[in-house]
Amino acid sequence: MRIVFAGTPAPAVPSLHALAASAHEVVAVVTRTDAPRGRKRVLTPSPVAGAAEDLGIPVIKADRLDAAATAAIAEAAPDIGVIVAYGGLVREPLLSLPPHGWINLHFSLLPRWRGAAPVQHALIAGDRTTGATVFQLVPALDAGDVFAELRYDVPRGATAGEVLNALADRGADLVAGVVGAIAAGEAHPVPQEGEVTLAPKLTLADGALDLSASADVVLDRYRGTTPEPGAHLVVAGQRLKVLDAFRGPDLELAPGAFVLSGRDVVVGAGDGTLVLKTVQPAGKGAMAAADWWRGLRGDAPLAELSEGAR
Repeated sequence: MRIVFAGTPAPAVPSLHALAASAHEVVAVVTRTDAPRGRKRVLTPSPVAGAAEDLGIPVIKADRLDAAATAAIAEAAPDIGVIVAYGGLVREPLLSLPPHGWINLHFSLLPRWRGAAPVQHALIAGDRTTGATVFQLVPALDAGDVFAELRYDVPRGATAGEVLNALADRGADLVAGVVGAIAAGEAHPVPQEGEVTLAPKLTLADGALDLSASADVVLDRYRGTTPEPGAHLVVAGQRLKVLDAFRGPDLELAPGAFVLSGRDVVVGAGDGTLVLKTVQPAGKGAMAAADWWRGLRGDAPLAELSEGAR
């Protein structure tokens, strides 16, 4: 079959590679336009654009799948569309343009966590099992019939970035297999079953760690918002990004109280403690939490710092 592939970030690249290596032909790749990246805000092609150019596949850059993008896709005459984390909606008439429509690789076990940030919400909610689903794209959000799914047990301590990378690698074979089944006339999608939950895009505020909650709840939010939008505390009026943390020792610490224990910074939660290993203060680079703590204590009393943590 002739495939048009739509995707933008790095987790979509394994699926593009799997389809390009299959018996089918990827005739065009749709991705979002170049975006400013890094401290110098240099305009940079998306990871999918870079991969497509390496593979010699024509690239259509569009932030919206509007009439112009639809016309460009129509010129490629695809038999099927495959979308993986493109970052935009496919509407009519584009939705019905390929004879086999569009299929979507989504990083959750649908109908749980429909939306833009399924992995992040799964970890924040404390899900210990998640997965990936290939489904038929329909006008309603992530609501189409399911072709195939895989289940994935979340490793202890894994962050959203790590889980997403694992699902991207495993999901690539899943989506390529579905394309093959559709081409052979052997695909049999089934309706979604179960409770629908939503996973809207996260904001910076979603990364705020509430130390009045239990240590497990705080760590779930840390893992679910790492690396994006970034887990953080506010200490002495300054935002402190938490880059590496785990469950701490059994110490009697009030929520938000800090202590240096050996080479570790330990902070109290509503129930239990957390160890902060690596942090990033505002305007600075990543550093060992112990180094940050020693420098900060020279500027303010311990009591003030503990009271300023929320």
